[in-house]
Amino acid sequence: MGRLTVTAFTTLDNVAEEPQLWSGPFFSDATVAFNEQVLSVADSMLLGRVTYDGFAASWPSRSGDFTADKFNAMPKYVVSTTMDHADWNNSTIIAGDIPGRVRALRERENVIVWGSPTLVKTLMDEGLVDEYVLLVSPIVLGHGKKMLSEDGTRRTLRIVEQRLLEGGMLALRMAPAVP
Repeated sequence: MGRLTVTAFTTLDNVAEEPQLWSGPFFSDATVAFNEQVLSVADSMLLGRVTYDGFAASWPSRSGDFTADKFNAMPKYVVSTTMDHADWNNSTIIAGDIPGRVRALRERENVIVWGSPTLVKTLMDEGLVDEYVLLVSPIVLGHGKKMLSEDGTRRTLRIVEQRLLEGGMLALRMAPAVP
């Protein structure tokens, strides 16, 4: 049995939208090393359509570092009911029975979900997330798409690891709390 890990850059007020616009001042070599550690155990990547579109526009033109090479080589699954094709190599569209398809994927491999807040809410509601890995920047934006909850749903998580990274990001590993 595999694991499903959600990872994202977030702000103190839980915004995950467009991290390239606000995370830069807090990014460091330690951030890269931490992300590489998380990514190294993933067999495949699961993304929502918006995140997939951003990644597919950026990562295929990159190579020569661990993250770019792993992203480009690994199987990618994009959850979308509006796409009819996915051009980034090794990409498959999941359009129906999302919980069932993700559950089957998770049973056979380690899956990483990068960003994709709308998809993450579905996965959380279905109890499919084994681990959350958040890189929290010490900034409050006051607006933007939230990572873990936009609808006020209460969720209790258990912190498994916390580490302050050079540059100022706080790396948090969390698991769903056992009720």
